[in-house]
Amino acid sequence: MRHRACSRTRHPWGDGSVDRVNGRELQKCAAARARELPASTLEFPFGPDFDVFKVRGKMFMFHAEVEGEPQVILKALPSDSMSLRAAHADITPGYHMNKQHWISLHPGGTLTAEMVDELVTESYRLVVAGLPKGQQPVEPETFGRGQRA
Repeated sequence: MRHRACSRTRHPWGDGSVDRVNGRELQKCAAARARELPASTLEFPFGPDFDVFKVRGKMFMFHAEVEGEPQVILKALPSDSMSLRAAHADITPGYHMNKQHWISLHPGGTLTAEMVDELVTESYRLVVAGLPKGQQPVEPETFGRGQRA
């Protein structure tokens, strides 16, 4: 599903034209997906310049600007974090976070909008899985797998 909040640049790379997310659109696309997720809230605990998305009070995504570059910081499994960083130049260890469990997405133009959606959803699922069963707004093992939630 494409978000109207996201404008994308079409680049012919490898397998044909693919929608890529550039610049501040990276944060807009990630925020659009986060707003769709059940029980997701937007808060500003670190001040007005840091958008923090939480589920049941636990952070699953935040936006930061580092040296003038907008970034999206997401939770990831350590094994996924390593392979994502190895495969994508625009994914690095999480800014100001535990480098094993968090990743930063950069707006270099190599990430697809669909990949951003998937990474936001996975971050959300990981945080939901750590909540007590009674507080989980979705079933984390099946939510978002194989179908758009």
